[in-house]
Amino acid sequence: MEKKENNRKLRVCVATCNRADYSKLAPIMFGIKMEPEFFELDVVVLGSHLIDDYGNTYRMIEQDDFDINTRLHTIVRGEDEAAMVESVGLALVKLPDVLNRLKPDIMIVHGDRFDALALATSAALMNIRILHIEGGEVSGTIDDSIRHAITKLAHYHVCCTRSAEQHLISMCEDHDRILLAGCPSYDKLLSAKNKDYMSIIRMWLGDDVKSKDYIVALQHPVTTDIKHSLKMFELTLDALISFNKRTLVLFPNIDAGSKEMVRVMRKKGIEHHPNFRAVKHVPFDQFIQLVAHAGCMIGNSSCGVREVGAFGTPVINLGTRQIGRETGENVLHVRDADTQDKILQALHLQFGKQYPCSKIYGDGNAVPRILKFLKSIDLQEPLQKKFCFPPVKDNISQDIDHILETLSALAVDLGGTNLRVAIVSMKGEIVKKYTQFNPKTYEERINLILQMCVEAAAEAVKLNCRILGVGIGGGIIHQHELIHGSSFCAAELGHIVVSLDGPDCSCGSHGCIEAYASGMALQREAKKLHDEDQLLVEGMSVPKDEAVGALHLIQAAKLGNAKAQSILRTAGTALGLAVVNILHTMNPSLVILSGVLASHYIHTVKDVIRQQALSSVQDVDVVVSDLVEPALLGAASMVLDYTTRRIY
Repeated sequence: MEKKENNRKLRVCVATCNRADYSKLAPIMFGIKMEPEFFELDVVVLGSHLIDDYGNTYRMIEQDDFDINTRLHTIVRGEDEAAMVESVGLALVKLPDVLNRLKPDIMIVHGDRFDALALATSAALMNIRILHIEGGEVSGTIDDSIRHAITKLAHYHVCCTRSAEQHLISMCEDHDRILLAGCPSYDKLLSAKNKDYMSIIRMWLGDDVKSKDYIVALQHPVTTDIKHSLKMFELTLDALISFNKRTLVLFPNIDAGSKEMVRVMRKKGIEHHPNFRAVKHVPFDQFIQLVAHAGCMIGNSSCGVREVGAFGTPVINLGTRQIGRETGENVLHVRDADTQDKILQALHLQFGKQYPCSKIYGDGNAVPRILKFLKSIDLQEPLQKKFCFPPVKDNISQDIDHILETLSALAVDLGGTNLRVAIVSMKGEIVKKYTQFNPKTYEERINLILQMCVEAAAEAVKLNCRILGVGIGGGIIHQHELIHGSSFCAAELGHIVVSLDGPDCSCGSHGCIEAYASGMALQREAKKLHDEDQLLVEGMSVPKDEAVGALHLIQAAKLGNAKAQSILRTAGTALGLAVVNILHTMNPSLVILSGVLASHYIHTVKDVIRQQALSSVQDVDVVVSDLVEPALLGAASMVLDYTTRRIY
């Protein structure tokens, strides 16, 4: 990746407000710090980080060896709705001086806290680019409104899940400025291998506690229904007392209602109860080990439904605070936590289980993607963000670039007789098609394909078509999206092996579907029959200047040639076996056969499915494509589908 213009480093301001957002921002900060030739890092600390009652968590930032450029005391105490509003106002008063002094190129803001809204508002009004982490997610409280408000202020977006990415697109954000990276905290979670976890457990819970035999509880107030959240917290503590397991209880965050929740804890005597350890803060590295080896986690923190899934630890999610989150199977929801018995039953169901580890929120490689994304930001681009609104029917204005240029792909179809290349538009229209006879050797075919693509690309310029890429191959659609695979080679269906001792395939293997059922395979068999004078039957003729191909074999079969019929039946059976393998692997609802041979294979394929497939997949619909050029359109869709996404 080239450095910025004039070798100028990108000045990045990371602002952190509390212990939770620092666990997501810290991996990014470490990554930025490791590349001083590209970045300058400024760290601004505000919010509950600087309050003793919440653990003075700014110290862990210092312990991580980050220089804190600015400390801003922005919290107005009171822990009620008015205090939250006043805290936002105080932050807005103090932040302009800081941003004027630091003059960052970009500010990184995380999540959905009221402090983050103040940060994003200040940066946006001061013409500073904003990168928002974890936009597009849905939880179920006022946090949703704050998160989406920050999304509207932000210029760039790093999201953690495919659903979040789709939400951002639905919110009219520019797809080119959205990165699906995964959650940065997962980079640390999935690499955490502390063999001495028992010392951490003993330090926080006591010497007599064993792995998987304790509970971690973390519950926050729900600001839109404080009274109900207090009652739910009281019932939770009663259930935990009855369950009689050692429990680590973390103090709630600083939202409205937290002060009352602490009063509930003290009223129940939690801080002095022999089964409980009540703490304001646990360093993230140690917290990871505690939840990874807990018998259960209970509460309504996003950590429970996001990070804890990486370890398969059972989670009980209480109430509505995280009701919209994507979760793994380790999460048991108790949405109406209105009785102690209901919560107690959930504890009995979940405690001590081990679930499969979930990677819904990340694969451990978010930070490299984010750093690459940051390096790609062009500071010369206009600062004013653009929204991608759906077209309005009454809008009759036009744009000259849209008139003069058509986004397109080159589609390649390797047939038995012909090679075809086409320019296909984003609307699925074939702008121009090129056809050449298929050469005999592999090298000749590759050279001809390259030549045809070069010619088509040159012609595309004259036709005002911008070529986004070249597509070849079949496809699998899962949840309305085309599967590309890790190296963009998914769905090489033609090379599914259906016989270990089958005919040679052009890929170098044996017994692939392509070696049985492709146009080239049938052409090969037709030539064999013709050379042995066993192809032509009464009513058939092949001119001397015409090459024998698959269509002659089909014609011979229709006219009663038994050998030709046998070859087509074998080809259809091979295709059918491959389809059965796909059914058993993917369990699709629909199989579409395309191309000129599809109608000749479909009955045999259905017969093979009836005879060979499990009963659970035999009801699949198998149809012949009614598109005029399905092979070319399918190949083009692989390019056009991928180029509308932004994933590194």
